[in-house]
Amino acid sequence: MGRITVRRPVLRLSASGPPVRRPDTLAAEEPLEIRVAGKPLTITMRTPGHDFDLVAGFLAAEGVVGRAGEIAAMRYCADTEEQNTLDVLLSPGVPPPDDSMTRAFTTTSACGVCGKSSIEALRADRPYEVAADPVRLTPAVLAAMPGRLREAQRVFDRTGGLHAAGLFDAEGELLAVREDVGRHNAVDKVVGWALREERLPLTGTVLMVSGRASFELTQKAMTAGVPVLAAVSAPSSLAVDLAEDAGMTLVGFLRGETMNVYAGAERIAL
Repeated sequence: MGRITVRRPVLRLSASGPPVRRPDTLAAEEPLEIRVAGKPLTITMRTPGHDFDLVAGFLAAEGVVGRAGEIAAMRYCADTEEQNTLDVLLSPGVPPPDDSMTRAFTTTSACGVCGKSSIEALRADRPYEVAADPVRLTPAVLAAMPGRLREAQRVFDRTGGLHAAGLFDAEGELLAVREDVGRHNAVDKVVGWALREERLPLTGTVLMVSGRASFELTQKAMTAGVPVLAAVSAPSSLAVDLAEDAGMTLVGFLRGETMNVYAGAERIAL
């Protein structure tokens, strides 16, 4: 797994037996500095791997790019031996990020915009209109997705410490899966893959996440043109507000054969 996982000693305790010292496999977490034309934009904590997808997805979510052709090149900076700095060169004519977007702080899995005023801001800046997406899904197709996503989580099997995001089509076929210590990073990696494959907007798809559905994840799905967001855990109230406002379908507590539909129930074929 290379830098995706690391080995660390651990003391295993039991209430009924002697302590045991043994090595354990952990999910790696390292900083990634994102630069645009040499200018620092942000630093995010991530699991190394699929960094180009992560950066492309992050730039798409921020509205910096909307298609693969707007990114001329991406490269790791030669002055960083650990490959923890990635510089993006935008294509001619693509405006650089506004100075107000520059994030001079470390982002985490809890970062992101918040507040109902953010919904008003997003309403005026939506690249795709997901409300018009006619995709229809059956409960059976949705119910099969968590198991298929779990089967594809190779690093989680070794560490138990990663989030996952999977992109499915309306028939339940898994199109792409990415893992990361941060929920938002896993989604950015999937969206970045789609952008680099020139698949945006993600019409007729379902984005499945292994944790809860936050406002930020809903915003990232909406920005990529995803009509259906599904999560194995609960959504936040603001995520439901955004899904309703955008015309998205939001499914939570997708476990076993049951699920809760919080918005956009008209897309579920009963």
